[in-house]
Parts: sequence; C-alpha cells; structure tokens
Amino acid sequence: MTLRLGMFSAVLLTALMLPAQDVKTDYDHQFDFSQLKTFAVKIGTTWGNPLQQQRAKDAVIQQLTAKGWTQADESTADAIVVIHGATKTEQSVDTFYSGGGWGGWGYGGSGIATTTTNEIHVGTGMVDIFDAKTKKLVFRGTAQDELSENPEKNEKKIEKAAEKMFKNFPPKPKAG
Repeated sequence: MTLRLGMFSAVLLTALMLPAQDVKTDYDHQFDFSQLKTFAVKIGTTWGNPLQQQRAKDAVIQQLTAKGWTQADESTADAIVVIHGATKTEQSVDTFYSGGGWGGWGYGGSGIATTTTNEIHVGTGMVDIFDAKTKKLVFRGTAQDELSENPEKNEKKIEKAAEKMFKNFPPKPKAG
C-alpha cells in the first residue's frame, strides 16, 4: 500500500512539474466580433513541417466552426486567420499600415507604414485574425511549447492549444 501511494505521489508530482502550455490571447476591445461570420485560414510563417502546419490549420478551423463561423474562400471571407509557428528561434517582421493592412502578404494600404521585428521562440504557435474589410488585426493568440520536432507529441499539443486559445472566443466588446 505504501509503495502504491509513493508511486502515485511520484507520478502526480512529475505531472505537476511538467511545463504547461502558456496560451495567451489579446484582442481589439472595441471591435464587434459579431460582424464576422466567415473566415479563411492560411499559414503566415511556416515552420518547416507541412503535416504539423495542416494539423494547426485543422485545429483552428475546428475551433472556429464550433463557434458558429463558416470557412470561406479568402476573397469572400469576413476574417483572414493567419497561423505562424517556430520550432527554433526565429525573427518575424510585421509591417502595418496606418490605413490598415497585412503588408507582409502583398496587401497594403495607403498611409504610414510601421515595421516591428518580433522574436518567435522555440515551440511557439501564433494565430492572428484580421478583419478582411479593414485589414486590421483584431485578435492574436499565442501558445508557447506547442510545437516541437517530435510529431507524436505535437498533434495533441496543437489541439489543446487551439482549445485554450478559443475557449472564450469570440470576445465581447468592452463597454466604454
């Protein structure tokens, strides 16, 4: 009995010490997400594993359709969902235009361009949602420790990260 209790305690302690996924979201608090009904998904920053990238797309599609959104062609979608990932430390350069835009993909607006460099750490997955009409970023979710070189671990990690990321989606606008 003491041996079983000791083994159970050791397993429980080990599980508690394992690093948990760190999933965070941020969004435009003034944006009315109820106006978005359709979406298109694309990979923005590839991480060199097409199977994982497809799993990430599938997980995001599953979460958004469960929230009542419908997948559509990019030319007709209300929202453009862009997935980024890294299995090694990388830098990404984002250019946003004062007129709105996701400049890195050949779209742009008139006005002033602001370019920022972000470091994407090992195992990070990021999901950006843009309003297709205004080209403004309205939602960003990040998940640390989501991606690795081990494909067997990744499938469940990707699904869990997407569940956490979209648990309270779509966010309600804050009064104010």
